Amino acid sequence: MRSWSVVALLLVAALGWSSALENGLARTPPMGWLAWERFRCNTDCKNDPDNCISDRLFRTMADIVVNEGYAAVGYEYINVDDCWLEKERDINGNLVPDRERFPYGMKSLSNYVHSKGLKFGIYEDYGNYTCAGYPGVIGYMENDAAQFAAWDVDYVKLDGCYAHPSEMDQGYPEFGFHMNQTGRQMIYSCSWPVYQIYAGMQPNFTAIIQHCNLWRNFDDIQDSWASVETIIDYYGNNQDAIVPNAGPGHWNDPDMLIVGNFGLSYEQSKTQMAIWAILAAPLLMSVDLRTIRPEYKAILQNKKIIDVDQDPLGIQGRRIYKHKGIEIWARPITPVYQNYYSYAIAFLNRRTDGTPSDVSVTLKELGLQYPGGYRVEDLYEDVDYGVLTPQTKIKVKVNPSGVVILRCDLQTDDVYASNQYSAYSPLDQVFKVRPNSF
Repeated sequence: MRSWSVVALLLVAALGWSSALENGLARTPPMGWLAWERFRCNTDCKNDPDNCISDRLFRTMADIVVNEGYAAVGYEYINVDDCWLEKERDINGNLVPDRERFPYGMKSLSNYVHSKGLKFGIYEDYGNYTCAGYPGVIGYMENDAAQFAAWDVDYVKLDGCYAHPSEMDQGYPEFGFHMNQTGRQMIYSCSWPVYQIYAGMQPNFTAIIQHCNLWRNFDDIQDSWASVETIIDYYGNNQDAIVPNAGPGHWNDPDMLIVGNFGLSYEQSKTQMAIWAILAAPLLMSVDLRTIRPEYKAILQNKKIIDVDQDPLGIQGRRIYKHKGIEIWARPITPVYQNYYSYAIAFLNRRTDGTPSDVSVTLKELGLQYPGGYRVEDLYEDVDYGVLTPQTKIKVKVNPSGVVILRCDLQTDDVYASNQYSAYSPLDQVFKVRPNSF
């Protein structure tokens, strides 16, 4: 491990790690493929060579991302997660990829991913060990950041197992500082706040925003509708504290997309994709792309919903209505004009009584008040409703555990570019919860 000089330590202390974040990256939420939720810590390449965490798996997924249209709609990162390491560092303190499962090393894998026009991500842990018991970065931060840069890594996910949450306010910025000192631009994904929340601490989101490109707030996603529902509830119930922290370069991360795995129905899969877009969430697929069914592939490649997620304003949406199992979520998007925004609106049916629910509401009741009206389109059904005024009542039929997502664009020839919009407050009146009178 390299050691710092006293002068460097004093300089960093004076700067307060101030150079840690602004790397110019993640101006919209990152998109890509991540191994963890689907493949976990399967290291048995002898008995399960097709599904173990290995060089072969990541090269295969990189090929599919390019060859089957995922890259064309915006998915660009191929991210390794836990269990890629040997259990011990080498004699020089360097991280060592598992010699059998990654026989060519991480630089070779990174080069392959880059040769496909994609970007390469890796996993480590701010702790003595990763969550699966492999070496963590504590005591080796400068060394590991330099090693990732030497491997041409583009994205670093730093977990928080086997670490003291009280030390994360210092540790996460410190590792980010070392990443920036390498001179290589690397997205920095943190687990900083979620571990502090679990420990009963109040995270300092002002600092987190300054030092991380994205961060986890809540539980790991599991392959079930119940898990997706708990995440949706968490973000809705805590939105006043969560929403203001999101924006270009810094995002709340509700965890991976599990569309196409085993636990979600078709309707539930559509719901996760739509709500993640409303939340301005990173879109990191964790699914076996070799066997995914066409209808789930179509959800993941729905460019109109991806465009909502990737909207350049970077304003996270909010739940604006909740009553008797029906929820309405709204997100301001481009184009904008004066003080008026376009919107993505998601109608979510949390009921399980077996029949679709009708929801009827005027645009004005949703907070859409531009006198010139809005061009309204259903993003899953590709239905164009034409230009509707704020007084128009729209009626949607939402399947159980399903969603209808609409895009409502301002109808004007004078819309401004995203860098000309007026200041936005997440607590603006159009986002206060509506009375239960729709």
